[in-house]
Amino acid sequence: MPMDNLLGTLLRSLRTHADQQDTPRLLESAASLLTSLSNPLNVTLLTSQLLLSPAIWERPDGLQTCLRMLSLFHSAALGKIQQQEKWRGARKDSQHHSQLPQSNGLECEEWIKAVIGGADEKSDRWQHLLVIGGILIGFESRGFVGLTRSLKITLESALVKATNLALEHEAQEPGLGSNCVALVSNHTFPILSDSERMRLNYDRLLPLLVAAIFFSPNGLESGYFLGTVDLDIIQVQKQKFDWSSGSDSFRRVQRISSRPLVSSMGPLSRLIAHAVENVRQTQLIQEVLDNLVVFSKTLLSQWRQNKFSEVDVAEESRFLTDETSKTTLPVLWHLLKSALFGTVVMLRGILSRVLSDGALSRKKGGFLELLGTDVSDHRAEDAIVAISVLRILRSLYFISSRLGSDSFSQYTFVYLTAIDILNSHPNRLDQFVQEIRPAELGQIPQHPLDRCLDLYFLNTSEYFTLSLSSDTNEHLLVTAAHPYLVSGSNDHFLPIFEAAHSVMLAVLSAPQSAALTAQHLPFYVDALFKVFPQNLSSRQFRLAFKTLIHVVTPPSPLSASQPNLPSVLLELVHHRVLSAPQTPLERNHAELGAVPPEHVQADPQIRTLSERAVLALTLIDSLPYLPIAELQEWLPLASSLANTISDSQMRGECRKRFWEVLNGGEMDPERGQVCVAWWSTRGGREELLFGWEEAHGSGGEEAMMSGALPPVHEMNKL
Repeated sequence: MPMDNLLGTLLRSLRTHADQQDTPRLLESAASLLTSLSNPLNVTLLTSQLLLSPAIWERPDGLQTCLRMLSLFHSAALGKIQQQEKWRGARKDSQHHSQLPQSNGLECEEWIKAVIGGADEKSDRWQHLLVIGGILIGFESRGFVGLTRSLKITLESALVKATNLALEHEAQEPGLGSNCVALVSNHTFPILSDSERMRLNYDRLLPLLVAAIFFSPNGLESGYFLGTVDLDIIQVQKQKFDWSSGSDSFRRVQRISSRPLVSSMGPLSRLIAHAVENVRQTQLIQEVLDNLVVFSKTLLSQWRQNKFSEVDVAEESRFLTDETSKTTLPVLWHLLKSALFGTVVMLRGILSRVLSDGALSRKKGGFLELLGTDVSDHRAEDAIVAISVLRILRSLYFISSRLGSDSFSQYTFVYLTAIDILNSHPNRLDQFVQEIRPAELGQIPQHPLDRCLDLYFLNTSEYFTLSLSSDTNEHLLVTAAHPYLVSGSNDHFLPIFEAAHSVMLAVLSAPQSAALTAQHLPFYVDALFKVFPQNLSSRQFRLAFKTLIHVVTPPSPLSASQPNLPSVLLELVHHRVLSAPQTPLERNHAELGAVPPEHVQADPQIRTLSERAVLALTLIDSLPYLPIAELQEWLPLASSLANTISDSQMRGECRKRFWEVLNGGEMDPERGQVCVAWWSTRGGREELLFGWEEAHGSGGEEAMMSGALPPVHEMNKL
């Protein structure tokens, strides 16, 4: 028969060596034959030979060969579905019993049993997953109603059993088999029922998945591919660097990006996170963290040795060729971002496990004892996890800083959760902050990567000021922020400049830093006024000054020793308002980058205001924090300053903000009574609403008492 001849020819081709380019043709022929064969023994024979074929497995193309085999059985299953649906449709349309068409091939259930029968003991366990997984994916993708529930349960059970058996062997011998287990598990996990998912051996699956994606030749290769990129970066022209799209390293990056495990990093990372949440041996979670720490450190080290790390993000257009900036470098960044996203999803699973059941902290006799930690401190393990997470995020910060630290919610959750956990362990906090401190305190490093790590240090240490000692805040945080506070004129340092201001405000606001605040407040106020408005947005300036007023007013400890500081700070603003220009400010990088464009017109703090208007608003923002005596003094002064603004729209913004402060709930009851008295009986309403008109006239109209009759002008009767 022709079908038997085709089968014999294919089997002879499978048993002999073939060039790699012939393999896809053989697999295509095999998929067609699997669907068409009507003898179950031939189906079983062909399946068995496919798993043993030297033409396929003698020189496999990594996971691409496994993916082709998985696709073969997937395509065969789809072909069988189409064949059965076509036959059933023709049978339904037949009007007479004699006209019923003959079924071509085996029924689905019989065909499935025949195919799976070819996955015998002659082939490896991990190869069986390609057969069962391909069939299951094929029948599930079309929602085929011909597959009975019992058969579907049988297929899922067989897949899980084969996976667990493969894990027992491949976990000991990392290689193509273990990577194939990761590949099939990633594709079939979403279609497994919850009961079958619980039967998976997650204790063996978790380390295998992490090793496959991060350290195997079919994954990210431990991050060492970054080192090969530097070899092909050449200097052209005078100051331009070029990374050609024809270079070996670029083609290697493309190959890595197209690998099955790397291209499906998102689903695979979610599978790893699920495995983390279900492992029984909790020490495996720390092993995963340790592996991620090693990978992230290697990636950071390789990036430092790369010439691209010497180019600041703001200067890439100046130092990179068009081909590099538009063609090759975006491909590399896409790969690095995929690694970042996958890592963050895994860290989310780890922290979720820590928060949900506390299994790590309850584990006795685990790696706490190996680290020499007292097991009675049940929560110490959480601090170790948090420190490892923050180390990983620091090593990957050269990637996340390009996206924005709040670019996706998973990152924000992981980052803030680790910080919250570590904040509850002050004894370990000092050691961690010392570990991530800048290499040279008090100096701005020349290398862009070192400045990037400084930015991570400032952003992270800002959250620890309440838990750190006053000495650490002064000698570490303030010293690290000091050089950036006076470098506001450099646009390249703008993000670090803003982070330094945030750190200073956080340190000055810490209750234990009252003496430190009195010492460093004059310097910081001077730096604040020097950089505004050229390098500090109006929103940031107002927030910084309002925070300072809050720091120096009761119940702050500093207010007891320095009761006149609020008035001194307000006098500085008042003095500058009188000489401030009234021309609209240009929006700087900080203001434009921090707020979406659609919100610019909706928020009065972002609309174009003059320096005088911003200073007047700054003083108005400070009113709710002033003591009663100072409030009574500064209410009329703030009102009069608002009426020195010539532009009616800007003046209206100041009046609107003044009314929000008085009536919006920002005042406590005692201060509210003072404001009501000033507004109603001390001329506050008239001064705020009509002060400008009284000072500059009301458009030629004569001022009159309310209710008075207009004067009658005598007219000459002649």
